Amino acid sequence: MFIEPLHRKENINPRTGWIEVICGSMFSGKTEELIRRLNRAKIARQKIQIFKPALDKRYHEENIVSHNDNSIRSVPVHASSEIMTLAKNSEVIGIDEVQFFDEAIVEVCNELANTGKRVILAGLDMDYTGKPFGCMPQLMAIAEFVTKVHAICMVCGEVASYSYRLSPSSERVLLGETDFYEARCRRCFNLGENA
Repeated sequence: MFIEPLHRKENINPRTGWIEVICGSMFSGKTEELIRRLNRAKIARQKIQIFKPALDKRYHEENIVSHNDNSIRSVPVHASSEIMTLAKNSEVIGIDEVQFFDEAIVEVCNELANTGKRVILAGLDMDYTGKPFGCMPQLMAIAEFVTKVHAICMVCGEVASYSYRLSPSSERVLLGETDFYEARCRRCFNLGENA
């Protein structure tokens, strides 16, 4: 005879949600890894929804695109609160360039995971000065899984973790790619223009 557990409630989602963070410097393959994980979820016939900040139009108005030209359809949003409404019927939520979102992104990701969703985030862990970027430290702290990917230093060929800005601009957010940035190891990043 089967006895139903006392703690079971009809309105609780039986799935356990979690947060995955993919972080690193520019040109380290963060978006490539995000796209790979989302495509695997698609193959598994899971309902996915992908978001990116509306301000990031470097490669495409809507799609997220890796430096290797792989792309996947996404929805550009202006505020993290929009994600809660748009992701209701999804099982897997992907968010690219998460460092550009407002502070509420931390609570949005927590709520999504608490309702049984798999939340996969990709973003820069440090800005061009080598300081933690936006809400990335908080997101990395609450995530069940953190993957740090690395680039190759454009000066010496060692493992790179830093995004070195080639432009004299001091704006914290300056969208660009190889025209404004290059990946550097710790030594070459600290040497700056003298590297």
